[in-house]
Amino acid sequence: MADQVAGPALAFDPGSGSSAAKTPHLSALGQTGVVFDNAYCSSPLCAPSRFSFMSGQLPSRIGAYDNAAEFAASAPTLAHYLRAAGYRTILCGKMHFVGPDQLHGFEERLTTDIYPSDFGWTPNWDRPTERLSWYHNMLSVLQAGQCATSNQLDFDEEVAFHATRKLLELVRDGDERPFFLLVSFTHPHDPYAITPEYWDRYEHAAIRMPDVPPLPVDELDPHSRRIRAMCAMDEYELTPEHVRNARHAYLGALSYVDDKVGQLLHALDAAQVRADTIVLFTSDHGDMLGERGLWYKMSFFEWSARVPLLVHAPGRFAPRRVGQPVSLMDLLPTLLDLGNAGAGPQTAVALAEPVDGRSLLPMLQGGAEDPEATAAAEYLGEGAAAPVLMLRRGPYKYICSEPDPDQLYDLRADPRELSNLADRPEFAAVRQRFAAEAAARWQPARLRQDVLASQRRRRLAAQALMTGQYTPWDFQPQRAASRQYMRNHLDLNELERRSRFPAPASPTPRPAEGTSQPGD
Repeated sequence: MADQVAGPALAFDPGSGSSAAKTPHLSALGQTGVVFDNAYCSSPLCAPSRFSFMSGQLPSRIGAYDNAAEFAASAPTLAHYLRAAGYRTILCGKMHFVGPDQLHGFEERLTTDIYPSDFGWTPNWDRPTERLSWYHNMLSVLQAGQCATSNQLDFDEEVAFHATRKLLELVRDGDERPFFLLVSFTHPHDPYAITPEYWDRYEHAAIRMPDVPPLPVDELDPHSRRIRAMCAMDEYELTPEHVRNARHAYLGALSYVDDKVGQLLHALDAAQVRADTIVLFTSDHGDMLGERGLWYKMSFFEWSARVPLLVHAPGRFAPRRVGQPVSLMDLLPTLLDLGNAGAGPQTAVALAEPVDGRSLLPMLQGGAEDPEATAAAEYLGEGAAAPVLMLRRGPYKYICSEPDPDQLYDLRADPRELSNLADRPEFAAVRQRFAAEAAARWQPARLRQDVLASQRRRRLAAQALMTGQYTPWDFQPQRAASRQYMRNHLDLNELERRSRFPAPASPTPRPAEGTSQPGD
């Protein structure tokens, strides 16, 4: 899993064009795997999307409204289910868990997180025009370019190291259980900075500029205007060179992630488990990257909401592309189907509660696409005034929010989402069907009150918990140093044999002098 990867930026995306990111490892996986061309996050914001992906539920079903919403320890996750089915469940990298439970079913966690686990980033819909200090701002675009290192590079280097080492430990430690390893990088998330090695893989003048140039503010939909204000997008004047620098660094960061994917694939090869390991690649949400004059995520336009999703298991699934809309929420039931039908030593584990996702296994096996398949998503974070809701089915994408005019786009005819069809009489029936579904699914007025109540509780708790002695929830990795490297708990020869892979053959000792040999 990577962070903030826009589907249209990758070479295996049908709309990427010739100037997409150079990601040879991911492209090779896509050529021999199953690629979902219309995969959507369930919320275009880090924590809600990840909690939803882990639980198979819409964020609002589990109270995961924003980046400071607690992920309840009682919410069953894919890690709980796979662990109950007999899998080792291991997390390495970012998941942005908020609250005291920093494992959520994972048996092991190899690194700390890059983001805080407390309530400090709680939005305030009671004061929707107030900018808080932790909101995005445009310095990440103005200062985009090259660097020798960064906070994010430090983190992802640690993630890659521990994930690679764990893959090679799994085949040496004597535990015969199958494994589920979730490796989550923070790149290519802003700020847009990357090392010269990756910057230099691209010709600066050839960097693809936004397909849709900045639109006049009065032509933007109300939610986009609020996002612009919340991120202070008019505080500085952006030149085309600023935009090009940010997009250049973003592509470089995608190549960096691709190299890390290659590192993990090499470790699978070295551990001799590549042939029976299913590899999935996805992201929590995308990045507008200057399209329409917008940056980051938090909206339902394609660059923000559509994510890559590929599944690679050539011995099990034939290469194909799937066009029907799917959701990250579909991964929980999909992984359970794969795990229960695969090498899991225990019986299939039943769902503890209904989920909003549905298994993609029929699609992986070559089944017919469902024309009624619908991807649902919501945005309940900073910059919104009320729930922003999205439904994607067939060629249509429908977006609504109680104070705003509806939006309806035909992505087949209008992939850049420039023509809002919501008020056209010939599309009235389509709009009305979507509107009725959204009202029934979400009950938006009640949901808004739930969000406001949650924000008020968490703002009070955040203030109180930072007063006096502060006890953080951030995950602290523990290392069993007494069982690492060379220690006295094992015989030297046995320790060396166990730690080497493949294990060396045991030689036949020379017979003691004076003893007879067979045939003497």
